Amino acid sequence: MKIAWGITGGGHLLKECVDLILTLPEVDVFPSRAAQEVLRIYRLQEVLSQAKGAIVRDKMASSPIVGRFASGSYDLLVIAPVTSNSAAKFVCGISDSQVSNLFAHANKCRVPIIVLPTDVAPEMDTVTPDGKVIKVYPRAIDLANTARLREFSGVTVAGSIEELQTCLTTYL
Repeated sequence: MKIAWGITGGGHLLKECVDLILTLPEVDVFPSRAAQEVLRIYRLQEVLSQAKGAIVRDKMASSPIVGRFASGSYDLLVIAPVTSNSAAKFVCGISDSQVSNLFAHANKCRVPIIVLPTDVAPEMDTVTPDGKVIKVYPRAIDLANTARLREFSGVTVAGSIEELQTCLTTYL
């Protein structure tokens, strides 16, 4: 099973997602430009470089890499964590970045997609880069977009890192 894994610019559950990536046998990781910044802020760049696969940086406007879904190079797309910005793009069909293009093309090619949005409850605890736990309160529009993603054919929305692990186990 070959997995493509997109990472957007969310810090919520980022460390847990990177840790999960490192347990998988073969994963190509596609960090968005914002994810590259956040990985640096959370000091996870070096950790992620230990993944068993390629790290494909967002450098081209046209995202030609998405053609790999049509050619059958990937059996599964995981995008985790998914920021409210990326969730809104997915819901509205906007494909203007590497990760939003991955989502669109995987869906068009009927490659299963698992997403882990950062906004899944009206009140949540999250960890800052310095390890402090803080409360965040997702907006109604962000929660609505997460709910809309649940309605997409071929898309599974995980509500927690544990649910993401369970979904992955189904495919592996």
